Amino acid sequence: MFAGYWLLPAKWRNAFLLTASYYFYFSYNPWFLLLLIGTSVLDFYLAKAISNSSDEKQRKALLIFSLVSNIGVLFIFKYFIFVYNSFGTLFNSDFLILNYLIIPAGLSFYTFQSISYTIDVYRNKYKATDTLQEFLLFVSFFPHMVAGPIMRHNDLMPQLIKRHYIKSIDWESFAKLTIWGFFKKMVIADNIALLVDPVFNDVENFSGSTLLFAGFLFVIQVYADFSGYSDIATGVAKLFGINLSLNWKRPLLSTSLHQFWKRWHISLTTWFRDYLYIGLGGNRVTYSRWLFNIFFVFFISGLWHGSSFPVILWGTLHGLFYILEIIFLPKIKQTKLTKIIGWFYLISIHTLTLTIFRAQSLYDVKVIFKNIFTDFNCSNFVTEITQINDLFFIALCVSFIILLFLKELNEEFSMLHNIKGYYSALKPTFYIIALVSLFLLGNFNTNPFFYFQF
Repeated sequence: MFAGYWLLPAKWRNAFLLTASYYFYFSYNPWFLLLLIGTSVLDFYLAKAISNSSDEKQRKALLIFSLVSNIGVLFIFKYFIFVYNSFGTLFNSDFLILNYLIIPAGLSFYTFQSISYTIDVYRNKYKATDTLQEFLLFVSFFPHMVAGPIMRHNDLMPQLIKRHYIKSIDWESFAKLTIWGFFKKMVIADNIALLVDPVFNDVENFSGSTLLFAGFLFVIQVYADFSGYSDIATGVAKLFGINLSLNWKRPLLSTSLHQFWKRWHISLTTWFRDYLYIGLGGNRVTYSRWLFNIFFVFFISGLWHGSSFPVILWGTLHGLFYILEIIFLPKIKQTKLTKIIGWFYLISIHTLTLTIFRAQSLYDVKVIFKNIFTDFNCSNFVTEITQINDLFFIALCVSFIILLFLKELNEEFSMLHNIKGYYSALKPTFYIIALVSLFLLGNFNTNPFFYFQF
């Protein structure tokens, strides 16, 4: 891709990039490429019609058509079977169809990107003056298409239509982002998964201490997996002169859910803020309606993450705790001690709710919380985790977690930045060691990225 892009004359590069992006998606499932092209072309022409129309009723009707078509595709592939089977179970129906459909990779990501475009055009944020090729590339640019970050038109499109020069490539950022991204994915997340999966696949045979430990490990797994992908995507995009938006800002160092959701999957949380929360009235409504708007956004966020009751419950609980923070957080004086307590609170809430997220059913949620809160014991902890894997491997995973936190603490508080030789020697050495460790310690079993399923 890199060689082909830069060897071509500038006028053919975007066409090549679009073709290659479509081939990238085609290699996952050929039929779903037709879905991607179809929804993108439809949104392009609907946005054009909205932009060219001065009739407010017609503009609104076109916008609604775009929203219904995009959300309809999401419903069919992500939620139809869940809703159908849920009603079937409720009414004791014997006719339950397939347990799942194959979900097109990145469906929620590129759908949300298209929706944001048509809404922004409707809001007169900009005119729909792009060519069809430019818009199709905007939606399908391969590094971020399947797992984000979700890009806005005014951030990505100007970069796509601008002429780039190979001498302007930020090689340092490319190297650091891709090396650390692959390290987080293959060394941290995929190895931790070997400890997490056996526990959550058989929750009834593990004690509360082991379930709680596995829940915390899953927190690290999800973060390392998803932020690792974002790092890789951002790094690879730099090879083509494209800067993707920041998607993570050390969320596990947060001291409240409010702070956490400003740092975790930033492109999605800002999307919900700008296109759902503000659309509902935001905070320009009564106090009770404002709280409902917040809760509803979190509920929809849970739905966005998957069609299962545990995932919906996860989003609902985050909404409730977020509202409780609105009520009680202003009354708490901010000191170093309260920040430390706040961090333990955040990690605890995040671990418990993400444990629900990972559970395979509501029955498993019930078993997990029963073992944690009513039958908690640590007597079998060492025996149980050594049945999953040996102590050396577990100690290695814990050391990866410590390394992850130390790196993020250094980035957050600039602890080593003033050391002589930090930028010239220490930092490059760290990434060289990370690259070597990737091949020595990485899990090369081609585990899919966790958020591809969304």
